[in-house]
Parts: sequence; structure tokens; C-alpha cells
Amino acid sequence: MIVYANYGEPNAHIVHGHDHDYPDIRTHAHNTFIKSRIADLSAEARRVIEEAEQKQVMRIKCLIREYYLTKSEAVKREFEEANTIFPFLFSRAFLELRNERATAPPAATPAVPAPDLVAPVEEARSAADILRELAGDIERMVTEIEDGIQRLKAAGKADDILVQTCRKMAGRARETLVERDDSGFTARRLEMTRNSLTTTWRQVQSRLKAI
Repeated sequence: MIVYANYGEPNAHIVHGHDHDYPDIRTHAHNTFIKSRIADLSAEARRVIEEAEQKQVMRIKCLIREYYLTKSEAVKREFEEANTIFPFLFSRAFLELRNERATAPPAATPAVPAPDLVAPVEEARSAADILRELAGDIERMVTEIEDGIQRLKAAGKADDILVQTCRKMAGRARETLVERDDSGFTARRLEMTRNSLTTTWRQVQSRLKAI
């Protein structure tokens, strides 16, 4: 089992990996066992992802607090980079800070920046805005991939493997869009789908350049 951060992007890296070896026994009972293990491993992967995200959210919150107190340019660059790489998590961290400030007792209000005090970073986008942006990117890329495949077919340059890959990617992307909601896990799924489509679109583009 391997869990990637930023899968499909140049800065992708493994955040969790573990080998699970099982004997090659081809019986119905063993297949049922493997199926149950896959479900368990999927749940474990989700837990690993959520723990890693919570650590990243805490780090971003600390960076924002530190910049508010010190106005350090180095800290500013750090959380601006976090905003670029992890926009959904940055938005979550920013909103948590605002909620903490709003609910804290007057005498114990923490030194948390109000929105107008975080001038170097644009107003954090809401989760709904991020989901809409991701969904729009996915819909656009699916269209571009399908149009590209049609152009390759017309030029006699579309091989069966690429066509099948693109068809599967487009189908899965549409399923993800249908199932999306406002949860963070769905945002992660949309990001992974967009990244996978980006990789596929690059493959199509490289073929189109040869026409």
C-alpha cells in the first residue's frame, strides 16, 4: 500500500508505504479474505491521510500566528508556499483560526490574525469555491482529452492502449463529479482526479505534437 501526496504532480512524494504479502491461494475463501483486507487497507490509508493533513493544518496555523507576531519574510514565504501547494488545507487552517478567534472569551483571545491583518495572503477561499474550481478543471480536462483523442483517431495516431486509458480516466472523473459533496475527503479525491487527468492530457498532447 502506497499513499502519495500531490500524486501526478512534479512534487509528488510518498507519505506512507507498507508491503502486504499474501500466499497465492486461488480459492473463494481466500479471495473473500483478500477483499476484506483491501477494505481494511483502504480505511488505514484514509486514516494516514487524515493524520498527515491534520499535522499540515497545525503547521500552517503556527506559521500564520508566527507571521502575525514577527512579520518575518521567511515565515511569509513558507505559508505562501503552503497556500500554493495545499490550498484546501490552507483554507481549512485559516478558517479554524478565524473560528477560534470568534469563540474565544474576550480575556483569553489568542493572538490570531483577523482576515484584514493577513495582507500578504489573499483571502482564503471557502471549501465550496475550491470544489467548484476543481470540478471545473476536471470537466475542462475531460473535454480536452476526448477532443484530443478524436484528433489522434482522425490522424491515425491513436493506439488502443491510450484510447482505453483515456476512456477509463474520463469515466472515473465523471463518477467522481457525480459523487462529490462538501467534505474534505471529496476535495482530496477531486485533486487526485485532476492530477491524474493532467498526466493523461500530457500524454495526449505529446502525441498531438507529432501530427
